[in-house]
Amino acid sequence: MPGRILIVDTVATNRIVLKAKMLAAQYVVDSCASKAEATALIANNRPDLILMNLSGTIEEQRRQCQELRRSSSAAPISIIAVGVADTSKARFAALDAGADDVLPHPINDALLLARIRSLLRVRSTSQELALRDGTSRALGFEEKRAAFEGTARVVVLTHANPYNCELAAGLKAGLRSTVQISPPADVLMSAGENVVHDLFVVDAAVHGMGQGELFGLVSDLRSRAQTRLGMQLVIVPQNTPDIAAMFLDLGADDVAPCNCDAAEITLRAKRLIARKRQHDKLRDTVRNGLNAAVTDPLTGLFNRRYVEPHLARLADQSRKTGRELAIMMIDIDHFKSVNDTYGHSAGDKVLVALANRLRENLRAIDLVARMGGEEFLIAMPGTSVTDARLAADRLRELVNTKPFDVGDDHTAIRVTVSVGVAVSGKLKAESSAISKMCDQADKALYAAKSAGRDQVAMSHSAA
Repeated sequence: MPGRILIVDTVATNRIVLKAKMLAAQYVVDSCASKAEATALIANNRPDLILMNLSGTIEEQRRQCQELRRSSSAAPISIIAVGVADTSKARFAALDAGADDVLPHPINDALLLARIRSLLRVRSTSQELALRDGTSRALGFEEKRAAFEGTARVVVLTHANPYNCELAAGLKAGLRSTVQISPPADVLMSAGENVVHDLFVVDAAVHGMGQGELFGLVSDLRSRAQTRLGMQLVIVPQNTPDIAAMFLDLGADDVAPCNCDAAEITLRAKRLIARKRQHDKLRDTVRNGLNAAVTDPLTGLFNRRYVEPHLARLADQSRKTGRELAIMMIDIDHFKSVNDTYGHSAGDKVLVALANRLRENLRAIDLVARMGGEEFLIAMPGTSVTDARLAADRLRELVNTKPFDVGDDHTAIRVTVSVGVAVSGKLKAESSAISKMCDQADKALYAAKSAGRDQVAMSHSAA
């Protein structure tokens, strides 16, 4: 499903132009002229992101953004302030009032779309972590007592003289924390060490590295295991929106022009550090509270105990957003013959390899679980009938096109799966609705088996 965007602007022409751009980018768009209208639209069709024109005075900008942010309905929704004067003071006021980013007039289309993609990725990650945290609570696991967090671990990646680096000095004073200064290559060389940073500040406005090297640095930091969870703030040269857009698409969490004052950069840094710590806490809750009790010890997937409460939460989310939910039941064809022919150790290797293929080829927000034996369940929120069918066919082909290694004593064997799919449509509020969906997916799976196996069958309700 495309993201839903709400445009709030008192000028009709601005709304029309922005709406056309968002529709061309395949987003679902609502627009309005006032905060009161925005509140009503949020209540009926909750957006994923708000584009809000704040072209008035700085105090008026602050008041408008604060009022929208303080309303309970809009609190967790990302806000991009547009039309703001291109000064550090104006940007700081909008950020301090609750905007997630500020794009001055005239708006650069590439930067706007990159920032929207970036914020929607953050929202998806936060939702997925919060959803799993909620499931762990539903299963009765208590949240661990908050530990003392200490100072943030911040490193400025720059070729500037470490004894005369204004960027690092401003961050050190604003964050009241030790700020490390490092050449970019050094942090990549030490990425295997047991040092985890909260924030990388990449100074892309200082000479010393070409654009290609800087783009590669941001991408490397996001891809390496030791650095990928760290937040990234990139300082870019003035009037380079296309470069800023590229950094966002490569994985940077925020970009800021080099004419920012210390207060603005510090505020951006504080917010990124707070987001990092929130995500760390949610990850710890899931990792520590759920692994032993709700994880299948063989495959590492969630087990049946986890599935029921999590599906209930996905169904509730589907009802609130009006977005469809797809459920797949996957069963290995003739699995008993694998155990009988090659032994149970070989069968276990097939189960583990299949679990890995499923997990690696689905989104983070999708649920993958082993229901028992050779049967797996996949739940995909925000997935239409057409997309569910395509996903099921893709997963089936991932299994049957590559043989499974079952040990040195045997050649790799070909394994196929059958898939049954059900898609929710508009879920009813009754508690049995999700159970009925699972039954429909089970019946579709049986139909796929009856049709000769190595098939995908759709529930009649989803066809």
